[in-house]
Amino acid sequence: MTHRCGLVGAGYFGAELGRIMQRLEGAKLCGIYSVEYAQALGEELGVRVHGSLRELLDSGLDAVIIASPNHAHYQASLQASRRGIHVFCEKPIALSYQQCYQMVEAANQAGTRFMAGHVMQFMHGVRRAQDLIADGEIGRVVMVHSARNGWEEPSTGEVSWKKRGELSGGHLFHHIHELDLVLSILGSPHTVSMVGGNFSHRGAGCGDEDDVLVASLEFGRVEDGSGAVALCEWGSAMRRPEHYVTIQGERGYIHIDLQEVGVELHNLFGTKRFCLHSDPDEDADRRRSYAASAGGGGVEYGAPTDVPPRWLRTIMEIELRYFIDLLDGIELPTRFASLIDGTAATRSIAVAQALQMSLAENRKVALAQVTGSEND
Repeated sequence: MTHRCGLVGAGYFGAELGRIMQRLEGAKLCGIYSVEYAQALGEELGVRVHGSLRELLDSGLDAVIIASPNHAHYQASLQASRRGIHVFCEKPIALSYQQCYQMVEAANQAGTRFMAGHVMQFMHGVRRAQDLIADGEIGRVVMVHSARNGWEEPSTGEVSWKKRGELSGGHLFHHIHELDLVLSILGSPHTVSMVGGNFSHRGAGCGDEDDVLVASLEFGRVEDGSGAVALCEWGSAMRRPEHYVTIQGERGYIHIDLQEVGVELHNLFGTKRFCLHSDPDEDADRRRSYAASAGGGGVEYGAPTDVPPRWLRTIMEIELRYFIDLLDGIELPTRFASLIDGTAATRSIAVAQALQMSLAENRKVALAQVTGSEND
């Protein structure tokens, strides 16, 4: 069966998702809608460009890829689900927990699939790390520390929507990958807090997103041996770039290095190293692309007409292959269940919203204040 797919959003990520979908077996890209860049992509791929979202969704689609600006995901997803169209939605799924919950529920009520585009989960080294943790190689996890920091120069042209907090959610939402990974390891925190602000990016060429964010998350209970903590950093005001996730266990640690690129397991039996991506060449490709960036590749936003590097194209293709296999009813690895049952989408957005609340109100925030449930 060939699934008729549409694309909403033809910028940096959307364009590449469209190219990939066009060549995937079992899928056919049949239409594009985007406020900008649609015409060029339509001509490149030989695909019809629609004049409105409604026109695209009414063109007989089986599935739609939503890669529009973050604030626009909500309406596009709801409209697709209400028409019985399966949804693959790029991260961040939405900019509030309530919107995210409604998007997932709309798909559930329609009996359609809703998949969150948390592409980091499809990296070879991340999957390997999750398997090692599940196998007890580092014992019980007690702390996770993530950092995605670097320096970003002011824009010399028009300021991108990605730099405007009300449209993108800033680094906390737009770069939600590390938070999603932390939560996939430790589950939902009961309490969170965050400090930060916009320290170094004001005036011409700058948006209004916070350029320093430091968040702490508390899990379980120390008293009964289930306690754990996480420390997450984001920022574009740091001259020394860092991009990593370190998972500390009672019997060892795993260090996922996205800057120097590679994964290291250290436990009582010694040290092992393996690739972050599919092979050493892809790791080297990422290392080169980060080294060539002005302030650390982890904090820079891709320009709309750029083509993503090889290492990123590969995991995007793996991710979309999973989505099409899901629509075909193929039995798939359970490790990705949270991406297709709403768990990853709603959990990540709920925690991000609680962190925003903490920063705005200068206090610790219980996750239940956002979700309304003591079980989250």
